Amino acid sequence: MTVELLIIVVVAAVGFLILLYVANKKIPKKLKVDKYTDKWKKLQSYCKDKSKWPEALSEAEKLLEKALKKRKYKGKTMGEMMVSAQKVFSDNDGVWFAHNLYKKVMAGEVKRIKEEDIKDALMAYRQALRDIGALQQ
Repeated sequence: MTVELLIIVVVAAVGFLILLYVANKKIPKKLKVDKYTDKWKKLQSYCKDKSKWPEALSEAEKLLEKALKKRKYKGKTMGEMMVSAQKVFSDNDGVWFAHNLYKKVMAGEVKRIKEEDIKDALMAYRQALRDIGALQQ
């Protein structure tokens, strides 16, 4: 082998590895539906007790955030990722309602969550998780 041929082979191999790395970064990961389903069922158990409603809301937010990150939606914050995924959400307004309710509860602006609000928020989170493939339809 000549030196030129060896250099060409090495450069081609490095280029191929860079291409594989970039492709792997851009392709969304497949979500493990069973894992998300188990977490969702655990989250639903919090709904029986009013005092655990904020915890249910928090867990649902974290679950959606994790799924959005795995599916590689762009954004540093949850809001930014939700904006990049808004075309996928069948109930975009509902997801935003849930996210804003979560933020208000965590900030202490809402002391007691209304039953209707927690139901609407959790239904919106569940639908969003279905829309991005984390939960089965």
